[in-house]
Amino acid sequence: MSSIAISSILVVLSILAIIFLTAKLKANVFGALFAVSLLLAVFGTSLPLPKVTDALKTGFGNTLGGISFIIIFGAAIAVCMQKSGGALSIATHILNLAGTKNARPAMAWTGFIPGLTIFCDTGYIILSGIARSISASSKVPMPLIASILGTSLYAVHCLVPTHPGALAAATTLNANLGLLVLAGVLFAIPGLLAAYYWANWMCKGKDYAPAVAEDSEQQSTANLPSFGFSLLPVVLPLVLISISTLLTTLGYKDGFATIFHFMGNPPVALLVGMLCGMWLLACNGGKKGDFSAVLEEAIIKSGPTLIITAAGGMFGAIIKETGVGGALGQALGNASIGLLVPFIIAALLKTAQGSSTVAALTSAAIIAPSLATFGLDSETGRIFAVLAIGAGSIVASHANDSYFWVVTKFSQIEMEDSLRVFTTSTIVMGMVSFACIWVASAFML
Repeated sequence: MSSIAISSILVVLSILAIIFLTAKLKANVFGALFAVSLLLAVFGTSLPLPKVTDALKTGFGNTLGGISFIIIFGAAIAVCMQKSGGALSIATHILNLAGTKNARPAMAWTGFIPGLTIFCDTGYIILSGIARSISASSKVPMPLIASILGTSLYAVHCLVPTHPGALAAATTLNANLGLLVLAGVLFAIPGLLAAYYWANWMCKGKDYAPAVAEDSEQQSTANLPSFGFSLLPVVLPLVLISISTLLTTLGYKDGFATIFHFMGNPPVALLVGMLCGMWLLACNGGKKGDFSAVLEEAIIKSGPTLIITAAGGMFGAIIKETGVGGALGQALGNASIGLLVPFIIAALLKTAQGSSTVAALTSAAIIAPSLATFGLDSETGRIFAVLAIGAGSIVASHANDSYFWVVTKFSQIEMEDSLRVFTTSTIVMGMVSFACIWVASAFML
């Protein structure tokens, strides 16, 4: 048996080991990733023993350096949006504008817009109370409202690199973040629409009950910040990134354009968004000490995400050292098939072990050496590769995914109902998003 065949078997076994340790034994994710990465480096690569720890540190540090500022500033925006009432203001305005009869599409936009910068679990926790209130007032079944809100947050979480999975994959594959933000938002929309109509169909003819709003959920909206001001922390970073990307596309890279490129650099753009969030909090009764508290809370919340994501990057770096990715590229040929490979790998990993971030990281590491073979070793090709991974990491959110339990428990619905409506919606959403990505790639690659 050849060395690459042995390494391939060891890579598969290492992935299965991580799935078993985290999903079945409930082991600490960082501990599982570190232990498996160490063993794979020792037995599955040609690295001399003194170089093993260097490879682990390099993989961990490079990933951490690529995502840390974005994750921390993004978490700070989420904290400011929650504490200032900005997220609730956006939701309330959209729902008031749409009216009770249009509660279902309004809930989709309610999740989609804040979800551009707020993590899906945080966004769902913030908006779950108003979702139950809308379900109660509009008589829309709660499993349907929960699925619509859950998938609207989830679509952008997996496809837009203001979130850890897509960001880490983009960093691993060296994709253009500015273009990827715009493309991620674009391809999240058809997936969300598909999930929306699927959830409606799954609830049709069923006797699912609407929520019964509790007194504690009847929140006053009198002192909320205005809708326009509430949008600033979410929309302004995306506008800055978009301007920088547009100028680059038009060929303006020097001179006065450098200011826009600096402001449109994702860490700087998210920093501007965080400052807008701080201002929003100050205008809504915040105190001077709240600003330090926001950063402290953001660091505490982002810490586990940073460590686990960096550990996933470490595991990915060791997979690269095995040479399995290059062998995979030799075995599979063209760009069309090449996009299918990262999608399937990410979907299998996500479904098996639950974490979209780990699935995205691992998939990116496996295909990174094969980009040229697949015809994806270009700026556009790398973007499509990351999008394919993101679509795969959507499939499927079920009982081994913490977000599934956030949606289920905060919606106060039964697990069986959540599996039937929400989980199947994530499967449809991931597949439709990938189908659109695949079709677009046929014209652009």
